[in-house]
Amino acid sequence: IAATQPSTNWHLKENARDHHTSKFSSEELIVRRGQTFTITFNGAERPEQNLVFIAETGPKPSKATKTLATFDISSTVSKEGWSAVLQSTSSNSVSISISSPHNAIIGRYKLSVQSGSSSPASLGTFVLLFNPWSSGDDVFMSNKAECEEYVLEEFGIIFAGNKNHISSFGWNFGQFQGDILNICLAIMDRSLYYRQDPVTDVSHRHDPRYLGRVLSAMVNANDDQGVVLGNWSGKYEGGKNPSSWTGSGEILQSWKKSGFKPVKYGQCWVFAAVLTTVLRCLGIPTRTITNFSSAHDADGNLRVDEFYDTDGNHLERGADSVWNFHVWNESWFTRNDLGPSYSGWQILDATPQEESGGIYQCGPASRYAIKEGEVDLDYDGPFVFAEVNADCMYWNYDSATGKKTLIFSKSTEIGDSISTKAVGRDDRVDVTRDYKYEEGSAKEREIFKKARKKLGLEDKFDPTAPTQKEIEQKPDISGKFKVAGSLEVGKDLNLLLVLENLQSDAKTVNVNMTAWTTLYTRKLVSEIWKDSLSVTLAPKEEKQFPIKIKYPEYQQQLTTDKTIQVTALCHVEDGIQVLVQRNITLDNPAVDIQVLGEAKVNKEVVVEVAFTNPIDTEVKDCVLQVEGSDLLQGTLELRIPPLKASEKSSTKFKLIPSKAGPKHLLVNFSCDKFADIKTFKMVNVIN
Repeated sequence: IAATQPSTNWHLKENARDHHTSKFSSEELIVRRGQTFTITFNGAERPEQNLVFIAETGPKPSKATKTLATFDISSTVSKEGWSAVLQSTSSNSVSISISSPHNAIIGRYKLSVQSGSSSPASLGTFVLLFNPWSSGDDVFMSNKAECEEYVLEEFGIIFAGNKNHISSFGWNFGQFQGDILNICLAIMDRSLYYRQDPVTDVSHRHDPRYLGRVLSAMVNANDDQGVVLGNWSGKYEGGKNPSSWTGSGEILQSWKKSGFKPVKYGQCWVFAAVLTTVLRCLGIPTRTITNFSSAHDADGNLRVDEFYDTDGNHLERGADSVWNFHVWNESWFTRNDLGPSYSGWQILDATPQEESGGIYQCGPASRYAIKEGEVDLDYDGPFVFAEVNADCMYWNYDSATGKKTLIFSKSTEIGDSISTKAVGRDDRVDVTRDYKYEEGSAKEREIFKKARKKLGLEDKFDPTAPTQKEIEQKPDISGKFKVAGSLEVGKDLNLLLVLENLQSDAKTVNVNMTAWTTLYTRKLVSEIWKDSLSVTLAPKEEKQFPIKIKYPEYQQQLTTDKTIQVTALCHVEDGIQVLVQRNITLDNPAVDIQVLGEAKVNKEVVVEVAFTNPIDTEVKDCVLQVEGSDLLQGTLELRIPPLKASEKSSTKFKLIPSKAGPKHLLVNFSCDKFADIKTFKMVNVIN
């Protein structure tokens, strides 16, 4: 057999169909572990006699690290290890059914066969992935519709905006396109863990818990020259603005093409989307989760401190912050290290916020453990618990004296409308109850105390904490900002400040108001408006004060996050201060997509994208970027001529779909006045 190099028929089509890997377009066999696949090869003498197969992976294959398996032909599939069962033989070829164990290491394998005393002959290579369809696998998911969504679906919807105004945009995960699988394998081989000890690293690649943690570190560029470089400065020269991406493919391809230099730039949803692509590609069921009013608790006390000056300006003091939203991942696998009740959805976060074990990585944290306040369990429980359930303290800080005074504290502010895309539909599903008990309930407070106790925070005297007297003080007035009119980029912003006297005697109030443009992390960018007023409120009286921030006042300063923070600090004579605040996200105008005619495989179809300039000045530097798995290769970029006030543009381009089924076309339109207007359209492609 060694004399002639055997030629191998990998039965690509049949094996791919059986292993749910048909969406990969590869000339190499891609199969899932714990399941049989069939190959046929020729050049074997008397095959039933002493054929030995060798499957090996990693830099130094060995039986001790389970990176090398040798197995001969047996009559039945082995439950434990690798096995080969003879299917059929003819005069010069043999068909064998090979199966791998449920906990096999994933990655690229070399397969060889040896007959008698001759030296092994290579049959070629194949890639082995996790198998959520197989009940013995750590990533087994019994619901087939969920497997379809969380492993096989290449399109996703990511939720953003803020808790009062949730918006969403499409994303092209594209885990089965082109070279993505090879790039995912390369990511594993470039991690710090692999560089420090390749043999041990590869030997752990059977474990989704290990790989999830390693990949959460590799998707960000910190520490390890990983895939995406984060940038939250509001200035994105030398790279792409994080809000301009529409899919992971372009990012992963650029990382590889540049010789593995981090791609500029990402923010939380980019890290989460790229991690979704990588994990789905490898076969671990994964989804993106958006948490609104998300806490970044930098000092681990489950409390977020925010500071304001007497004019009501939000001060950048301390490392804690609250983001309008934050996006992370959940992946589905068992937690043999913690026990059965902790299995299921696990939180992974690839956004570099805090180090864990000396590296910017986060998770897996069991979602059940977070809900139950079991913050001492691996990994990163305290940080994730704080993201969804920290307490908020608002302080007035006097820079002259360095004195800080508590304005008020709130325990129901953080972790709102936690959202993910529905299975098989484009709707939002609220999963807040899976992260915590009802806000304000006795059970939720009990869990919060339990978490603090586990971290040793209950017993320690904390000099930075407010006193009981400060916490219990009651304000004389209440206030809120109401939106009056539409929240659209290009229009004036109309608000009402509503103040109410809660007491039965008159109150005089001096109000200092400011408005700033911000990033979605609430980092302040520019002050766009300020005003003050003085008012006397009769007993129990409510008064409304209209506020108008004109488009020209904010137009230059608005970031691509389209967010504005409005603050009113109310100084009540002989009473405590009251802070009224609102974070506002503006909506972009709409872009419309029409598919003209029927979309058929390998046939041209015309798509029309229309945009109407809603403002009374010209918009220029208009660019349209389009992508969609199986609809077009890579990203299409089209330049569009300037548009006068109220003018409508219509751009046509051609697609040639490569595969049938429901596909998603994603469009991103930008110009000098409107950044990254996103929309998507489902295109049903027929054969």
